[in-house]
Amino acid sequence: MANRAAGSPLTLFTGHEVVVDGALLAGADGVVPGLGNVDPVRYVQLFDAAGAADWARVRELQDEVAELFEIVFQASGVSGEAAGLGAFKTALAHLGVIASNRMSQPVPSLEGDTVARITAIVDRAELSA
Repeated sequence: MANRAAGSPLTLFTGHEVVVDGALLAGADGVVPGLGNVDPVRYVQLFDAAGAADWARVRELQDEVAELFEIVFQASGVSGEAAGLGAFKTALAHLGVIASNRMSQPVPSLEGDTVARITAIVDRAELSA
């Protein structure tokens, strides 16, 4: 509110995947979520719906994005960026956007059951590359 009252000298963004709806409702200018690399279409739809003040649609899309964000909680034995970035890379590899989910050393790539859980979530989200 203070930014708006001052004539909006700051451009405000959120990077957190699951609060995009609230940030836009509060007046954010845009979003830069990592999950946007995996599902750019829904984030564009969400942003456009917020611009049209279609808050019911925003909520629906935010719920769908939150379901997809569950990919970051599937890894075991790694945490933080390794789990999040690894999940994003695994999803992108599954979608054929990138060649593999290989991580930079010394971070291990996600594999096995973790990959299976992530790809199942991605498949349920019905994404396309």
